[in-house]
Amino acid sequence: MTESTRPPAAIPFPALPDHDWPEMAPGWVWLCGAGPGDPGLLTLHALSALRQADVVVHDALVHEAILRWAPQAERIFAGKRGGQPSARQRDISMQLIDLARAGKRVLRLKGGDPFVFGRGGEEAQTLIQHGVPVRIVPGISAGIGGLAYAGIPVTHRDVNQAVTFVTGHDPSGEAPALDWAALARGGQVLVIYMGMKHAGRIAQALIAGGRPADEPVAVVAEASLPGQRVLETALGRVAQDIESSGLRPPAILCVGRAVLMRQVLDWQALVAGEAPRNLDPLGRGRPAEEG
Repeated sequence: MTESTRPPAAIPFPALPDHDWPEMAPGWVWLCGAGPGDPGLLTLHALSALRQADVVVHDALVHEAILRWAPQAERIFAGKRGGQPSARQRDISMQLIDLARAGKRVLRLKGGDPFVFGRGGEEAQTLIQHGVPVRIVPGISAGIGGLAYAGIPVTHRDVNQAVTFVTGHDPSGEAPALDWAALARGGQVLVIYMGMKHAGRIAQALIAGGRPADEPVAVVAEASLPGQRVLETALGRVAQDIESSGLRPPAILCVGRAVLMRQVLDWQALVAGEAPRNLDPLGRGRPAEEG
């Protein structure tokens, strides 16, 4: 079951600019994305929801600083972590229904974007089936924002004309039974959510489908947070490198030549005063703006 707590003492709200902000009416549930981690990546609509909510039902990946922006609201923890005791999805959905029917202004706050491997679609569907009105507030998905914080663009015109987002496990927790051979052939850049546990099996399937063993791979843990760690490796050795690195979930995996762009676009290293490792990681031999 989920766990309810009271928030700490009130703290000043970030100021919102003048705007015709939508009202969170009693009996409504807003499903909001909290972004990949950094509180600064929260949307203004999500911040507005935090200011209005009577209760915040939040996942494990929502940063504590974000929750402190709703000091008036009751907090209910509904996080899921692989291999750990977690609330059942049905129980979470029914609790949202009960809170809404009690006349509460309910904020369901999920890491990343609620509709990108976040089960927000399932929760919204259940709510609507039970007559509970909902509002959807998108968030920055970790597969885009988290990789950007690592200096990895998910699209680059010299690398890919498509990007494929993949989940690293199915509802039972096992590696998904996807057509990995087709993904190996057609997925120029693969962004894999929740893939650390099955990284070895996924890598083997991609290599068997024709992907080279030396293809660049990045594993980004604690994306966009001060403790962010990035492992740069290759498809053929990703599993052993993850194990030796000590990285722990949650993490995003990126497979493809876009990973090479981190050599020049690791902007956090640039902010720290480090020089780029390679100004021409794709071997173009000419300035990037040419051509």
